[in-house]
Amino acid sequence: MNNPDPALLSGQTALDRVIDGLTHVRARVGDSFSAAVEAIESAAGKVVVCGIGKSGLIGQKLAATFSSVGKPAFFLHAVEALHGDLGAVSAGDVALLISNSGSTEIVALIPFLKQRGVPTIAITGKADTPLGELSDICLEAGVPNECDDDGIVPSASTSAALALGDALAIAFKQSQAVSREDFAKNHPGGQLGRNLCLRVADVMQPTEKVAVVEAATGLRELVIQLTDHPQGAALVKHLDGTLAGIITDGDVRRALQSVDDVFALTAEQLMTGSPLSVAPKTLLVEAIRIMEHRPRQISVLPVVDEAQTILGLLRIHDVYPHR
Repeated sequence: MNNPDPALLSGQTALDRVIDGLTHVRARVGDSFSAAVEAIESAAGKVVVCGIGKSGLIGQKLAATFSSVGKPAFFLHAVEALHGDLGAVSAGDVALLISNSGSTEIVALIPFLKQRGVPTIAITGKADTPLGELSDICLEAGVPNECDDDGIVPSASTSAALALGDALAIAFKQSQAVSREDFAKNHPGGQLGRNLCLRVADVMQPTEKVAVVEAATGLRELVIQLTDHPQGAALVKHLDGTLAGIITDGDVRRALQSVDDVFALTAEQLMTGSPLSVAPKTLLVEAIRIMEHRPRQISVLPVVDEAQTILGLLRIHDVYPHR
């Protein structure tokens, strides 16, 4: 029997400890979490996320997450705050303070935040720490073990702080009924913004760029059309221009391998009849669901109107142009 790979075992153990940590935190989520969400909802201003070191890096991500779900937020480094950056904080804000130990320089900020009337929410390892005791609301994110055997590398604890902060942001989003359209307005760039903002009509291949043939079209003419319009598929139409089926390049190759008299074949014999299709006004995020969330993914979708008239073809490369 081969000895287990030490690296694999270490990785699996690390992930197990993260899972254990999150389970531990989940069991302690209660009234203080609800109070924290209410404080964020009630704040007329921004969420000021504050931390140092690894907790600071987690804080930067959480600030971005809150902003993305419609609650303005920014990250404030605890030390810089004590040397002038506290001026960015004002009445109406709410502070989210992150420290696993609960005894870093971040504690020194609390009196100055309270002078401004800023409620404080702590995410910390234990409630009975200076940060936990001085904050208005304390969320415990302590974990049984870090991921390494020595228990000294911030890992399971940072995962727990991140998860708890994300949970706050999601709870806020749900309570405010932030729609997909609202979320999209904050993500205009990148693939996420593309999927949420663009529709099939914005990226599809129109009919003049697609091989469109009739059911009686022979294989020779079909191959010519596929060559002249290299989009990966041909659409088969009824005489009235509505969609009858689709033929992919793969369908043609399989026919060449399995049929002796291939030139006797017609498009109707090769096509997949009544294929899945999509409307031009469909958001890309929904088109992706149709193409990818299935046992066998598909890479092309006919685009049709309400009467099933062929308008074009949507390819997976149109959805993910940089893939």
